[in-house]
Amino acid sequence: MSFSWISQASPIALSVLAILLTFSVISWSIILLKLFTLRRASNSSAEFSDLFWKIRRLDQVFEESRRFDKSPIAQVFRKGYQELRADDLSLEHTLRKASMAEMKELESQVSFLATVGSTSPFIGLFGTVVGIMSSFEQIGARGSASLATVAPGIAEALVATAAGLLAAIPAVIAYNYFSNRIRLMAVEIETFSSDFLNIARRNAHTP
Repeated sequence: MSFSWISQASPIALSVLAILLTFSVISWSIILLKLFTLRRASNSSAEFSDLFWKIRRLDQVFEESRRFDKSPIAQVFRKGYQELRADDLSLEHTLRKASMAEMKELESQVSFLATVGSTSPFIGLFGTVVGIMSSFEQIGARGSASLATVAPGIAEALVATAAGLLAAIPAVIAYNYFSNRIRLMAVEIETFSSDFLNIARRNAHTP
């Protein structure tokens, strides 16, 4: 594929491509980072959950939980454990607040993928329109509709369309994937918080 049309491309077309390229680079950076972060969080939480139900003694679990700094569940437990001597309402509030903080961390940057997925096709479409308009301007200026006349503008239009889709499609797929993963982790965090609260209440009423 020849890229000679770039030298003839309008500033608007080049700006569109630069924006889409920037979106794509940032999106892939977020995708790779989130893949690593969520996998690490999931594995660490699974290990901590096994440890929690295996040891049962909360003081020992608290000491061991220091090793699971990447686990959202472990972080919720640590903050909840520090409130064990408070009343049930205070503990429940602490667990809820800790859960929300962990969810906010898990969801960070994911919304950008949704933005890229929803806006990139329209930005690409704008570039497509600019390319087609450029072709018509060349036809009007030269009075000819030959391939040499319209080729640069059509190339702009096609590349802008492709660039918009190439930026949007991975972002949408990744957003849906991460949203499902985070939703499952939210259920795990909520379930653990409920179990931990029940255990704390039971221990509080044990003579």
